[in-house]
Amino acid sequence: MKIVVCVKQVPDPEAPASAFKVDAATNKVVPPSGIPPVMNGFDEQAMEAALRIKDKNSAQVVVLSVGPEGARDVIKKALAMGGDEGFLVSDQALEDSDAHGIAYALAEAVKKIGGCDLVLSGRQASDWDQAQVPAGVAELLGLPCVTLAKDVAVEDSAVRVQRVLPDGYEVWTAPLPAVITVSNELGEPRYATLKGIMAAARKKVTVWSAADLALDKSRIGAAGRRVLVRKLFIPVKEGKCEVMEGDTVAAKASALAHKLREAKLI
Repeated sequence: MKIVVCVKQVPDPEAPASAFKVDAATNKVVPPSGIPPVMNGFDEQAMEAALRIKDKNSAQVVVLSVGPEGARDVIKKALAMGGDEGFLVSDQALEDSDAHGIAYALAEAVKKIGGCDLVLSGRQASDWDQAQVPAGVAELLGLPCVTLAKDVAVEDSAVRVQRVLPDGYEVWTAPLPAVITVSNELGEPRYATLKGIMAAARKKVTVWSAADLALDKSRIGAAGRRVLVRKLFIPVKEGKCEVMEGDTVAAKASALAHKLREAKLI
């Protein structure tokens, strides 16, 4: 069987908050200097889910991403974990694409790969947190989609998923091919071994342009956006401290209660 794992390059969530900046003129995040982007954490768990299936079944794991040339690094990391092939869709025409445009590019890439039995991705990306792209891929490919998986197992011609609930989980079964999004409840992803890193260094990442996939330019980039960002900004947080005056503890407590009542907090 063939499993496609969709991965995304995102800003490092471990970077200090002071490194996060927004260009107000373009409504875009300014990449922090000296802090390289990383693979989306949930996508690492999707990769782990694919490798667990591969451990139990004869499967080929294909890593797929849409992004700049630098996204090769996250594909290489997934290959070092145990992936077999890597594909990157990279084109200036895809810049400023929204979730629909990225889903469209991924769906067309899956078709060009030759289809697959299972598409896995993280439950959401840590940069925009929209969780829209995997569902969009499923819709465009006409496949069933099960979200928030804590366990994924292939049984005959179906996939069995333990889907996370606020108070436990429920079990869903879907026919293959299908799209599954993986949640952090799956557990920690495996580390790449030295052997895996060396093997990944020898594996070629195939790069496709928008033309290679025959993408409709009206559906990608700024022209194809269905969601417009009106304003992107960092919320201003202010803190104030006021010392309650009084000769006794009771007087200070009374003054505090009066202030809280004025603020309609009590």
